[in-house]
Amino acid sequence: MKRDEILKKYADKRTKCVVYTRVMGYHRPVESFNLGKKGEHKERVKFVECIND
Repeated sequence: MKRDEILKKYADKRTKCVVYTRVMGYHRPVESFNLGKKGEHKERVKFVECIND
């Protein structure tokens, strides 16, 4: 199945996901950010931890 078909099939089961980020020592929902701050959040580089065996 393609992505669009899957989204249509399960549209009634989907819910909104609230994304939080840490700002100045506490957590805030990204949806409450203004337009400029949302842009900064999208440009952030995500940290990926390397697992050494």
